[in-house]
Amino acid sequence: MDLAGLLVFATALFIAAASPGPGIAAIVARVLGRGTQGAVAFSAGLAIGDVVWLTFAIVGLAALAQAFHGVFLAVKWAGAVYLLYIAYKLWTAPAAAQEVAADAKAEHPAKLFLGGLAVTMGNPKVMVFYLALLPTIIDLTRVTLLGYAELVTATLAVLAVVFAAYIGLASRARRLFTSPRGIRILNRTTGTVMAGAAAAVASR
Repeated sequence: MDLAGLLVFATALFIAAASPGPGIAAIVARVLGRGTQGAVAFSAGLAIGDVVWLTFAIVGLAALAQAFHGVFLAVKWAGAVYLLYIAYKLWTAPAAAQEVAADAKAEHPAKLFLGGLAVTMGNPKVMVFYLALLPTIIDLTRVTLLGYAELVTATLAVLAVVFAAYIGLASRARRLFTSPRGIRILNRTTGTVMAGAAAAVASR
């Protein structure tokens, strides 16, 4: 596709992705509460979810998404449950000062990836952008295979910049908390944010 159209798409996606929503809330709360370990795998799941919705929009599967409403509803609830699980873990985490430096409990990358994917697939903001707004930004009927590859590349590049920025900012903020009391407040605050993100996903 032409460069102008690609730039319009990338700009619109950047604005949509950078605005606060369940996905961003999940990333920030996770990094604040558990550190940067696993953030890449979780963010990758979020990004691939965007690619899935982009693909649906381009090949005209909005109708299919409606037909398989039950499947997407199940995915949405799976994402909400995952966020609530993380919220619980953050709320009940021990307030030890050394946890600011590192999170001792590792999680399998596949689990993190699927968690991020479920969050994006159930995120109403992402659905609206790709299925409703994207057709007003570019002519989906004229997207070639090369154009699709360009859109996917632009999507992953934009999301990498946005997610990396949020991860970096959250990581810097996390290092400001050095006392057990500060960590307890941080854990419970981010746990509450995570639960709020779950509620946002479930209520749509």
